[in-house]
Amino acid sequence: MAVTLTAMALLLISCGGGDELTSVTGAVELPASVEEITQCEPGEIDGELNLYIWAGYIDPGLVTAFEEEYGVDVVEDFYVSNEALLAKLRSGAIYDVIVPSDYMVKAMIEEDLLAALQTGALPNIANLAPMFLDPAYDPAGVHSVAYQWGTVGLALNVNDVGEGYEASWALLFDPALIAEYPSGVSLLDDSRQTLGAALKYLGYSLNSTSEAELEEAAGVIANANEYVTSYDKDFYERSLVADEVTVAHGSSKKLNRSFDDSDRPASFKSLLPEEGAAVWIDAMAVPKNADHPCTAFTFIDFILDAENGATLTNWSFYASPNQASKPFIDPEILEDETIYPSEELSDRLEMIEDTGDFEINYTDYFAIAKS
Repeated sequence: MAVTLTAMALLLISCGGGDELTSVTGAVELPASVEEITQCEPGEIDGELNLYIWAGYIDPGLVTAFEEEYGVDVVEDFYVSNEALLAKLRSGAIYDVIVPSDYMVKAMIEEDLLAALQTGALPNIANLAPMFLDPAYDPAGVHSVAYQWGTVGLALNVNDVGEGYEASWALLFDPALIAEYPSGVSLLDDSRQTLGAALKYLGYSLNSTSEAELEEAAGVIANANEYVTSYDKDFYERSLVADEVTVAHGSSKKLNRSFDDSDRPASFKSLLPEEGAAVWIDAMAVPKNADHPCTAFTFIDFILDAENGATLTNWSFYASPNQASKPFIDPEILEDETIYPSEELSDRLEMIEDTGDFEINYTDYFAIAKS
């Protein structure tokens, strides 16, 4: 079942202080066809943990706490992209827990690289907000558990854009605005994300299956193309802090981290356009060839603990999918609308969904828009 906007709205209302979201009281039932032969008990350890994760994406204190609580070593390895992770698994590398992004979870499921979750070993899965139990990229959450989530919006050099700007995709797409910038803009080199942003700018769904709407969105991109310095999905945050672009389109995760690493973080600001934006989710999963699956599930359950989930968010400044963590998350994080969007904006957030045979139209119109 695809994630709905209503589900997303309920999630964000819950994170922002509402009572509308009810708690989940039990673990998800797995179909018999995907039950694992090896059955792990909650808290069971069967060896050290080999963790493959993005660099700088887990609080070292949590790693130490897990090692001390369970008397086991955590061996960390790091990757720079989802594609690098996929290539490593395809080559036969062995890890116990990996942390891929939503679209990569789907790709790995299709390649039969992921083990089914042993939900009996994950009692804390009940802490997740309902929408994370049935994501579009992994229906029924059979192979993955949400780790952190955020949005795909934009960031700008506030000194170069000047005062009085509106939180709108116009900052990327309105030629009259962009022409005044000292440098151009960067758009994601991703047909679904960039056409999706243009669709939101026009007031449409980023999952539109209307060719007329898609053609209109491609026209928005084409009209701004003169001022697009680069189509980039790898280094756009570096271009922004290096003053190579004035406004960059990208993941809140990468953009916010780049500000912290710069020598003038106050010069940059990320924002969610008032027209709405896309949502990203990173997830924890266990590869089929994991050497220590019981330790892996124990680690995932450890992260799903309410207080541990809050510790992760308080350290990373990314939104937590853990509904039970809310009372332990720093108030300034919960009140930051670039991390936890307002109730009003939450209605305009969408996850990218597979449009089936219509996908080729996104590829074709994006190529036309860029040319």
